[in-house]
Amino acid sequence: MAEQTPETGNETTEQPLQPIVINAQYTKDLSFEAPTAPGIFGIMQQNQPDIAINVNVGVNPFEDNVFEVILETSVRCTVGDDVGFVLELEYAGLFTVNVDEENQGPMLLIECPRLLFPFARNIISEVTRDGGFPPLMLGPVDFVAMYKQRLEEYQQQEESAETENA
Repeated sequence: MAEQTPETGNETTEQPLQPIVINAQYTKDLSFEAPTAPGIFGIMQQNQPDIAINVNVGVNPFEDNVFEVILETSVRCTVGDDVGFVLELEYAGLFTVNVDEENQGPMLLIECPRLLFPFARNIISEVTRDGGFPPLMLGPVDFVAMYKQRLEEYQQQEESAETENA
């Protein structure tokens, strides 16, 4: 539908809906603990720490075509039997998704977390630095592989349920 703008008299056309709109993004939950500080700092100068990182994506429907996507990251730093720090972050975004239902899964579980990740990565880096440790810079996360793994697990669960019901 073409309209004229009062200022110029030029015709404008309606903008097509963007497939994804970021309505808000926020820290939903953040926890940092360094239970063995300050002793752990000396131990870390002697031994290399082990860092375990776990990333997960959750989705909650909010309104029509609006979803809360939560990027859940947990980090555990240990040196031998000693815990250096434990960091848990839930960084979320509120997204309007304007795609058909069959494409909502990839949009919510791949594209939305991809948009949130740089902000979560920055928070993790700053919190570890502020906690007295070297800043932890997370490497890239393959959200496509995570999505494919989730689909495979879902299909296996369906097949198991069909086998049990047969």
